[in-house]
Amino acid sequence: MKRLTNTNPTMEDTKLQSHPKRIFINDVDRYSSRHIAKFLSTCGAGGWTDQGEAEQPSSPPREPAFHVVGTLPASASGDEESFLFEQYLSPTRDELWKQLLECDVVLYNISENSTQHQIEEAKWAITALHAEMENFKSCKMFILISTVMTWAMTKPQNPDEADVLISEEDFRRRRPHPSFKSHNNLEKLVLKLGKKSKLSSYVVACGLQYGKGENLFHYFFKMSWLMQFPEVPLFGQGTNFIPMIHVYDLGRVLQNIINVKPKIKYILAVDDSNNTLEDIVKMISDMLGPGKITKLPQQEASVTEAFKPEELEYLSVNLSLDAFIIKDAFSFSWTSEAGMVENMERIIDEYKDARQLLPIRIFLVGPPAVGKTTVAQRLCSHYKIHHIKIREVIEEKVRQLNEIASGSQLEHVSAEEVSAASKQLENLNKVMELKAGQLDDHLLADILREKLNSKPCSNQGFVLDGFPETYQQAKLIFSDEDTERQDFIFKKPEYNKKITPEHVFALNAIDDFLAKRAQGLPQSKAENMRYTQEEFIPRLTRYRQLNSAAETLLDYFDELEIHPEHIEVTTDDSEYTDVMKKITETVGIPKNYGLRPEEQEEEDRKEKERRKQKLAAEAAEKKHRKEAALAEMVSQYEEWQKNLSELKIQERELLEARSLPLRNYLMTYVMPTLTQALSDCCKIKPEDPVNFVAEYLLRNNQESA
Repeated sequence: MKRLTNTNPTMEDTKLQSHPKRIFINDVDRYSSRHIAKFLSTCGAGGWTDQGEAEQPSSPPREPAFHVVGTLPASASGDEESFLFEQYLSPTRDELWKQLLECDVVLYNISENSTQHQIEEAKWAITALHAEMENFKSCKMFILISTVMTWAMTKPQNPDEADVLISEEDFRRRRPHPSFKSHNNLEKLVLKLGKKSKLSSYVVACGLQYGKGENLFHYFFKMSWLMQFPEVPLFGQGTNFIPMIHVYDLGRVLQNIINVKPKIKYILAVDDSNNTLEDIVKMISDMLGPGKITKLPQQEASVTEAFKPEELEYLSVNLSLDAFIIKDAFSFSWTSEAGMVENMERIIDEYKDARQLLPIRIFLVGPPAVGKTTVAQRLCSHYKIHHIKIREVIEEKVRQLNEIASGSQLEHVSAEEVSAASKQLENLNKVMELKAGQLDDHLLADILREKLNSKPCSNQGFVLDGFPETYQQAKLIFSDEDTERQDFIFKKPEYNKKITPEHVFALNAIDDFLAKRAQGLPQSKAENMRYTQEEFIPRLTRYRQLNSAAETLLDYFDELEIHPEHIEVTTDDSEYTDVMKKITETVGIPKNYGLRPEEQEEEDRKEKERRKQKLAAEAAEKKHRKEAALAEMVSQYEEWQKNLSELKIQERELLEARSLPLRNYLMTYVMPTLTQALSDCCKIKPEDPVNFVAEYLLRNNQESA
């Protein structure tokens, strides 16, 4: 076991202040235990504070009411949780026992997908504490955080009466879900062994927990936030009533049990909501996603791996519970007393904040042909956000109005909406007809504001590509209408923070560079992008004029203290590598969901295949180059051999030509005499033939002379 300590009060501090209670909680790496531990660690002596609340300047920081310690798996060895006073990595039973004896309160949480090992460990802990309690120097408390699934099969005393709630008074009649019988048996054991004064025990049967980033309901939030489908899936009919509680409200219940020590030992921890699963998913979809749900067979959840079978058991519970003890005996300020549906806006804010799903809003400005669209597309791919081009936004709006006005969406649209769409479409067409396809600034602002306020842009963010172009257009789009009249009070203009870009990048390049780039485009592409010679120069001139006006577009963002960053585009960066690097360094890391495990696996497979193909292509290219070089060498050798052969022939011919006069001379003057000498030698047969031939030739030569 590895023991890590975050704080260590001095002896003087201990003397001056009351001793905080030491609280143990198991498995703080898991959603429920983690957030309970976080909440309890923020509780101050004499009360509690929600994490994140600002301290009053005049109020000194309060002594914590609790020192929270907990267990973590060995895989968390590199992580140190700041909210834990101490943390223990995979302790043995002996090591864990020593820590339990040091604690005033022991919390064992088996409320979410607990394994049999966790249940057995909780059983061992309460049994061992009960056996040792006579040796305790002070009283200890054991709290089992269980689940309403131990009530899943419980029926009201009067089933014929409608809207009857089941309360803690009926806890002896509770009947567990078949998969939660071991939970129920553990609850009974805890209640049985905790009746002595030195060891008091409680069972808290909590509803399905939500908030602070979500756990069980995360799938519905994620599907809504991503908006990859027009409808959020609901598995099953969704007519079952689900008892629930915000995870921080569960922390408050536990905090009150520790402080109040109620006489009743079995406590239900649920909020006042009485919502069906369909109510919950529909509200999530309405507030965060496409606003629609689709019901699928429950088995589809396992096929698509949306939920594990044990998670579906939780979501299938159908109970209406009344937790009167926490209302009558406890006094605290709820985070979500009315439930998730009534507090959905706050729950969504918690979800986005906890998972850092924050929209990234970028605005790219610059002259035509500087590369705004190319950079925008790469930013959208990198950050998984939406590319906003004003022309496409207008086309999309006209298409939507046509669909509504034509009655093709009568299932979802009222007659009033059809009439309004028809009038708006008629007005747009009339203006565009009068102004050669152009719209007034106020109409453009209305259409763009609607797009930027859409859920995809609100959830993930966007890259604005080249529009607005002027100070007035930007003011029309981004100024907050509700606070426009208060501009004279504030030095800094008010603006709509939900749609105004956080980052403004001004791309720039010299005119010659831009003109050459436009001229280098294919004719069809140049016409589509309005980069022909007749259109490009006037557009570039207009941009330069707007950029030198008394009030420019960039001045507007300077006034908002969103200072634009200027980036020069050069011929050396044709792939925009430097531009992307500067922008991503400024904006930061993506604030979006990464790939799902199966998507990551598929991406890894594709990357492996790409590397394999690249290596194969490189090997093929290398082989081709080698073969080409070898062929070239063979060709050169054959050419050399051919040239050598021709050279030899030429040399032979030259030698023959040069030897012809000598040959003629020999044949005329030498060979006849030599032939006669040899003939005479053969006839006479002298003793010394050589001497004979020599003398003959010499004598014949003298006679000739």
